[in-house]
Amino acid sequence: MTHPGSGSTYDPPVDPAHGARPTAPTPAGARGHGSPPPTDPTDRPVALITGASSGIGAATARRFAAEGWHLLLSGRDRSRLEETAAGASAALLPADLAAPEGARLLAQAALRRTGRIDVLVAGAGIGWAGPFGTMPHTDIDRVLFLDLNATLHLVREVLPAMVAAGRGRVVLVGSVAGCVGVREEAVYSAAKAGLAAFAEALRQELRGTGVGVTLVVPGPVETRFFARRGRPYDRARPRPSSPSSVAGAVWEAVSQGRDDAYVPPWLTLPARVRGLAPGLYRRLLNRFG
Repeated sequence: MTHPGSGSTYDPPVDPAHGARPTAPTPAGARGHGSPPPTDPTDRPVALITGASSGIGAATARRFAAEGWHLLLSGRDRSRLEETAAGASAALLPADLAAPEGARLLAQAALRRTGRIDVLVAGAGIGWAGPFGTMPHTDIDRVLFLDLNATLHLVREVLPAMVAAGRGRVVLVGSVAGCVGVREEAVYSAAKAGLAAFAEALRQELRGTGVGVTLVVPGPVETRFFARRGRPYDRARPRPSSPSSVAGAVWEAVSQGRDDAYVPPWLTLPARVRGLAPGLYRRLLNRFG
């Protein structure tokens, strides 16, 4: 099944020696990797990045590390988190955001570790592609929970500390599917559309607090995301972007305080056509979507 989504990741555990997947962050086991961090890692700005095992999350972590940030990296695959953290000032916070208390426990572990979070990059998520009429109810619930509910819960847990500090930025990784709606990706499109609406509403609520909200909207991205759906991305257009290009857009949005970032930038056009000429938009979608 093809999934032209964000390329964000939600990695399964790969080491059978560790048994069942973890259901909560493990702050006691969190540890730095690579270059030794400063005596106090909070001398650097701090970024909590979910979905950091691979794809967009890993690329974003490396970009922030290159800019001198201290990283709090979350995902379900510890070995891949270690690869991401190599050479960086970083701590690992493995977590299963599918667990009922996953978001709360991750936020608590992160704040205990550094005392603050300057940027949250919410990149964890999954997809499902195929006719909606054949989609199992359990998969409907799973996509909605991981791509929308878990993200909202994590933001809710992290936000009070940012507001109290009078600074910070929440970065939400959306998808072009949430802007235009994609055939045979109805639930994924719904989840990402909900994330876009949440970003706009939260942005209004946070005016004057010093905390910003950025929505990053990628098209297809060259990650393992597609292989997990059962077949590679097979559309002629749009061509997949690299994870590093999305990471660059995230960094630029954070450093410049931008509310929205599209990768590639021309992806703003479909949403504009939809708003200005919905009939034309649907004809184009029927032909090319």
